[in-house]
Amino acid sequence: MQNVENVIEFGSVSAPANVSALPVVSANTPGSSRFRNFGKSAMVEDVHTPVLDAESARVLELLAMTPGIEVLGALIAIDPFTLSRPCRIDYLSALERQTSWLQAAMQRAIVAVAGDEPSKADDMWSGVDDAEREEVASALRLSGSTAQIRIDVARTLVNHLPDVCAALSTGEISPAHATVIARESASAIRDGLSEFAIYQIQERALAYAEFHTPAQVAQKVRTTLAQFAPEEFEVIVAKARDTRRVSCYKEADGMSTIVAILPAEDAQMVMSAIEKFVLRGSASTCGGGDGGGENNFSTGKEGFATKNDGLAASDNVSNDANHGALKSSGNDGRSMDMKRADAMTAIATWALAQSGDVVAPHRRPITVNVTVDLPTLMGLAENPGQLSGYGAIPASVARSLASNGKWRRFITDPTTGALLDYGRESYEPPQALVDFLIARDRTCRFPGCRAPARLSDLDHAQSWESGGETSAQNLGSLCRRHHRMKTHGGWKLESNSDGSCIWTSPEGKIYTVPSRDILEAV
Repeated sequence: MQNVENVIEFGSVSAPANVSALPVVSANTPGSSRFRNFGKSAMVEDVHTPVLDAESARVLELLAMTPGIEVLGALIAIDPFTLSRPCRIDYLSALERQTSWLQAAMQRAIVAVAGDEPSKADDMWSGVDDAEREEVASALRLSGSTAQIRIDVARTLVNHLPDVCAALSTGEISPAHATVIARESASAIRDGLSEFAIYQIQERALAYAEFHTPAQVAQKVRTTLAQFAPEEFEVIVAKARDTRRVSCYKEADGMSTIVAILPAEDAQMVMSAIEKFVLRGSASTCGGGDGGGENNFSTGKEGFATKNDGLAASDNVSNDANHGALKSSGNDGRSMDMKRADAMTAIATWALAQSGDVVAPHRRPITVNVTVDLPTLMGLAENPGQLSGYGAIPASVARSLASNGKWRRFITDPTTGALLDYGRESYEPPQALVDFLIARDRTCRFPGCRAPARLSDLDHAQSWESGGETSAQNLGSLCRRHHRMKTHGGWKLESNSDGSCIWTSPEGKIYTVPSRDILEAV
């Protein structure tokens, strides 16, 4: 890809010499409505192949064209409410590509105003980028801090990440994807990251962005940085640990806010303790429940919840940690957010009550999971580990956590890194299969959802009643919300043994979720 300076041409839709336009879609060709939807979290296809009306065919043609002012004008002239429902999705995707093109131009404009490099303070009362920041903030009606963030991102993209700029200007990635790539790599670039490492970060991040959300791409950039600069990564993490703190701020209406800045592994330990406290209370109050519905292993009904340390998540507990504001169906009327807050208070109260006892040495709970390759575990390599629920951690931290934990053997595909087998010393087929699926999927398998698999349902892609098997190919992790959406919301799911799956929406759009490398962040 070439530098963004040669990509954006206002008033022209002609593609650069080395950036070919996407193929124009013909409305009369069977299967012609299939297209590649760049910048989204999944591959999108239209499974319907009827003859399209002229306006729908025009939308598909505009979607396939290189973004530009004429394409944008043509899209604005179309009323999306006159389109068929599947074509409205195509229209939305086409507009998103134009947004990316405009944002690529915006990055250059910001750098033109703020300058290629940060300005220096003129005296003791001024700071870096004072004048430039206020110009941008005033023009765009932003706060000073937000304007500075925009300036820093724009400088990183324009000065150091030309491939990302080019992908943004041609609509291959969204502005959010470009922003996280710039923000995650900026510190390392300032510290002198090599040109080769910068190139690798761009290529891997852009390839990953095709099927993943901005947050997932950010994890990919962190992992890539840790792989290419392990020593610098260790220093950065060590410095960051010195900023750990817990603060309490007064709020209105008799409330306060507690903020804890912790090392990643400690934060996961705290959240695991809170989640276990909530699940234990729900199980004891409601007698465990049957997981909400059809197909539980013990009852012959589907929709069972996975177990964690012997505690089953009952139907009155939301298993999707990312949707904690949803009300549970328990009699006390508390949401999951309320239960977590109450659990933290109860744990702290218990600790105060035990203050007279001897405090045992700090040990990591079994629910803090770290994945690390064998050479790194043995000290023969310095590859980053993966902390479940967080992402890449330095090799030294991964070894430290592994030294106090229980080990499990994983067998992966040497090419893709996808989990193929799960080894256990004891042979318990149902529980071994549950352990395998949680380790393989790690999160809900719906596109973009990051709800942890350990708190999700294990769902039959083909229902048990219709002949579906209880196997690794037919089972997978779904958070409660997406499980119900599949069962009752008109979504269809095809599952593969490596954990990859294909979703079909009620509008006929297809979204592919690829298998997950066990050493990659999700």
